Amino acid sequence: MEEHKEVQYCFQDRNSSCRKALVSTSIYITLYIFFSLISAATVFLNILVIISISHFKQLHTPTNLLILSLAVSDLLVGLIVIPVMTVAIMEPCWGFGEYFCVFLLYISCLCTSLSLGSLVLISIDRYVAVCDPLLYHSKITITRVMCCISITWCCSIIYDATIIKDIVNVQAPSQCLDECFTGEGYIWGNIIDFIISMVVPCCIIITLYMKIFVVARSQARK
Repeated sequence: MEEHKEVQYCFQDRNSSCRKALVSTSIYITLYIFFSLISAATVFLNILVIISISHFKQLHTPTNLLILSLAVSDLLVGLIVIPVMTVAIMEPCWGFGEYFCVFLLYISCLCTSLSLGSLVLISIDRYVAVCDPLLYHSKITITRVMCCISITWCCSIIYDATIIKDIVNVQAPSQCLDECFTGEGYIWGNIIDFIISMVVPCCIIITLYMKIFVVARSQARK
């Protein structure tokens, strides 16, 4: 009987309702303050980068435009993803409805794709600058960089929108966070998505920076 009293459910009228997290008030408040500080610092620092690059014309270089794209995606992380995910982690009782589940997962996947896409473009930029410095200014121009950024953003928006319908279960009465997501029948889809959106970009970044390291080391020896 004592264990039964300690267990609290999000919705008492449902036998399968998820349980409330039994966390002390001090830890609960501390975690919220901690994540709030991370979110505020992320937003402030990225806004500082965005304003600096946008305001000063001297900073309008191809490399800085790529950094600007990365700062915008990181700004979305600090402004939307971190606060929403904090609530989702700290509050197992989901009271925001089915379609907010879609928004939560979509914006999280989108920010991840945008950040990795920007990092891939930055690694390509650095590779050309180090390995082919004489042709850097002819190959890497502001117009080409802006086109690459636009393509990366458009592809990320479209790609994440096409896969989101297979991951989110909008037909279930989402009263618990676990009910928002479904992976049934989509195992291979998740694997393919993980390879495309995570493994491939990381492999490109690691490969390019390894080549940069080899070239820089050989130049240092010479």
